Amino acid sequence: MEKDTAHWIAYNDAQGERDARPLCRAVLDLAGPGQGRTALDLGAGAGLESRALHAAGWRVHAFDRDPHLAARLARLGGDDATVAAYVGPVEEADLPDADLVHASYTLPYVAPGRFGEFWERLRGAVRPGGWLAVDLFGDKDSWAGDEGITSFTRSQAEALFAPPLDVVRFDEEDEDGQAASGPKHWHVFHVIARRL
Repeated sequence: MEKDTAHWIAYNDAQGERDARPLCRAVLDLAGPGQGRTALDLGAGAGLESRALHAAGWRVHAFDRDPHLAARLARLGGDDATVAAYVGPVEEADLPDADLVHASYTLPYVAPGRFGEFWERLRGAVRPGGWLAVDLFGDKDSWAGDEGITSFTRSQAEALFAPPLDVVRFDEEDEDGQAASGPKHWHVFHVIARRL
């Protein structure tokens, strides 16, 4: 299931002007206005969630392997002091400390052999009182078990949010639906946690 850069460029180009994903909107509702606080948008893609974070007053560091990320973000407004782009695999990124970390449908593409180390760095980047909002693939997802895909049972996913993280919301999606590539079964854990 590994996808090349050309795939992600085409995918991001097709995103249009959709609203920010529900996970992003939900964590923004909980975290409140950014007031210059730092947010990380991992797998920023078309930049639509970065735009929502920026519009809410967050200083955004956006990460994606799409080489057009900086150009996409430039169209959002802001300047280098409020929106910064980092191009490359998220698991290789140097993550600054942040008050909010958002990763919609990104972490499943961190290879299983690299996920554990990256997850610990990601958890460590969340400042005390900060928010973590992520989507994780469950073991019943159509793509679970594909090369390069990381997926979890529910108990494995829950274990990732041990203290100092406190789970605020843990929703499980387990249904047939559509992907950009066509029909698939989605099994996704949508999780929002706060660091104590």
